[in-house]
Formats: sequence, C-alpha cells, structure tokens
Amino acid sequence: MVAMIDKYGVGLKQPSYHEVRETFFEKRSVKDKEMLEEYKLKWIKIGCTIMSDGWTDKKRRSICNFLVNSPKGTVFLASIDTSDISKIAQKVFEMLDDIVERVGEENVVQVVTDNASNYKLAGEYLMEKRKHLFWTPCAAHCIDLILEDFEKKLDVHCVTIEKGRRITTYIYSRTCLFTWLKDFTKGKELIRLAVTHFATTYLTLGSLNENKGALISMFASDKWKSSRFVKADKGKSIESIVMDTQGFWPNIASCLKGALPLIKVLRMVDSDYKPAMGFIYEEMDLAKAKIQENFNNVKKSYERIWSIIDQRWESQLHRPLHAAACFWNPHYSPNFKVNVDVKIGLYKCLERMIPDATERVKIDMQIDLFKNAKGLFGIESAVLTRKKKSPGDWWDSY
Repeated sequence: MVAMIDKYGVGLKQPSYHEVRETFFEKRSVKDKEMLEEYKLKWIKIGCTIMSDGWTDKKRRSICNFLVNSPKGTVFLASIDTSDISKIAQKVFEMLDDIVERVGEENVVQVVTDNASNYKLAGEYLMEKRKHLFWTPCAAHCIDLILEDFEKKLDVHCVTIEKGRRITTYIYSRTCLFTWLKDFTKGKELIRLAVTHFATTYLTLGSLNENKGALISMFASDKWKSSRFVKADKGKSIESIVMDTQGFWPNIASCLKGALPLIKVLRMVDSDYKPAMGFIYEEMDLAKAKIQENFNNVKKSYERIWSIIDQRWESQLHRPLHAAACFWNPHYSPNFKVNVDVKIGLYKCLERMIPDATERVKIDMQIDLFKNAKGLFGIESAVLTRKKKSPGDWWDSY
C-alpha cells in the first residue's frame, strides 16, 4: 500500500470515512460475492470440505470461523460467536447442520472440526441426519494430541520438557543472559514457534539440542562464573541441567527421535502446498517406520511410542475418507499394495456417498483400470503427470 502511495506521488487524496465504510466496502463485497459464485461451481462439480476453526478472543468469547475448501482453494464463509453453545453437543450439531444447509448438503463431502468430545458427538449426530457426508476430526489437532500424550505418558519426555522450559524461561526473562545467549549462539533463538503448542515444545527441544555446544560454553564461560547469577539457587539449578551431558542431553535426543517424524506429518497436514487427505494414511505409516529406525529397530525402545500413536490413530485419524483418498491417490499408482483397511475404507465411502448401487458397480468396475493404469488412466499424459499434479487436479483432468 505504501509503495502504491509513493508511486502516485504528491496530491493523493485520502479516502473519507464514509467512502471506506460504505462505497469501497460495497464494491469489495460485490467482488467477494462474485468470487464465491465461482467457487460454488467447483463445489457442485466435485464436492467440498467444510472446516471449522475455533478460538477465543481477548474478551474470552468463543468464536468459530467456517471455511470451505475445494481444489480451487479455501474461502471464508462465516464467523459465529459460540460462547453459549460450544460446550453442548446438540447446539454444536445444530450450528454445523446450518452451515451444511448453507453450502448445500449435496455438495459437502466432509465436515472437519477439532476432536473435543462435544464436537465428536455433534459429528455423529450430523452423519446420522446427513446420510452422504462424513464428519472428520482435524488431522493437525490429532497429531498435536499425540505429542501431548508423549509428554503426559512418557516420563523421559515429561521430565526433559520441564527442564527445557526452565532453561528457556530463565534465560529469556533476564536481559543480560539473553544478550550473552545471542553472542554464543551467533544470533540463533532457543524458542522455535510451530503451528501447534506441543509442536512448539518439541521444536524448542530441537533448538536446544542444536545449540548444545553454545549453551555449555556459555555456562562454562568466565562471564557466567563471575556473574551474580552463579551464586543464586536458580542459577545453580539451571547450570546443573545444562552441564548434565550424561542425562539431560541424551534424553533430549531420545525425545526428538519419537517426536520429529510426527512433526513432519503435522507440517504436511497444516500446509497449503499440497492437499494432505490422500497422503495422511501413508505418511503416518512412514512416520512410525522412521521412529522405529531412529531407535535402531529395538522394539522395547519404540513400542510404547507406537502404542500411543496407535491409540489416537485407530480412534481418530483412521477414517474411511483417509483410506479412500489414499487408494485413489495417483501418486501411488500403479504399484500401490492395498491392505485390507484401505479397501474397507474405500467401500465404506462408496456405500455412504453413492446411494445408487448401479453407480457403485460402475465405479467398482473401473478400480482395476485405475490401479493397473489401463484405459484412459494408462494414456501417456495421465502416467507422466501422476506425481506432478495434486490428486484433485489429476482427477479433474481425467
């Protein structure tokens, strides 16, 4: 905006309050409505996902934003004050149902919310009323809950994270120490923000690990030894943690072996770079395999981590739509080995979304053509663009 003002030069007239509030707003509103109509054509053609995003404002009001996603992109639909309804499943269901009605039930493939028990129950109510759509828990929230479970259920994670927080809190709350830190780390930060709270926790552990040498050097330096901090109880406690090369630092490395593969998946599902629905199933399996590899295939070292992942995966992320999207993902064709769970998820989706048995048979007849790259799926352009296009764009082409 400033660049455009500068380009105009002297004499630019500032718009009046009325122009901004009335004239320009109306023009923008008309433009947005025209744009929304273009998106609606895509919803009608291939369906869409309704996404809810809840948050709390500075006045402690609960607000829920609703967005609609399709291969064309994501658009904002509505914002609702949920302060009086967010805790009651029946009220949440009525809110979700109204949004579905607004978008058009026939256009909605799934409704995505967080995994709170009231939203889960509301999702079940919604699927009971709306027979051809799915309620799906948010994948990013599910993975964040897995990371939270690590901290709650694994002693080494709980103790190590608490010590890491003590280090960062102690240094960041003292200007002098924070300045020293920048000198020793060459400007690098210890706290690394991520898309979720618990991902931030583990990325901060990773940052501590990366700056291990700098931190040890700082607490072994003459600056530290001659400072007033070294005599204080808190200072002594933090120094003992940092200098614990036999306990604290190996424990950080152990925590990261279990958490970082999941953070990689979290980044994928929270990214706009590529739609995650067709990849989440496979990526979770790859994350578990990476964790196993990180612990040198020693089962007793990773089996508790796997168990925590599976508890969330089986009850929340293991959804028919994820399985079906994985099956129909052209990135995996034609050599993708389908397991029983994926096939079951595929047929559950067909039964729910395609009420006409004759139509389901037609689709079923084409499954082998797709998996074996025969017919239209086997033409050169289809084969060459399998991994170059997003699954949605690829299917839109053929």
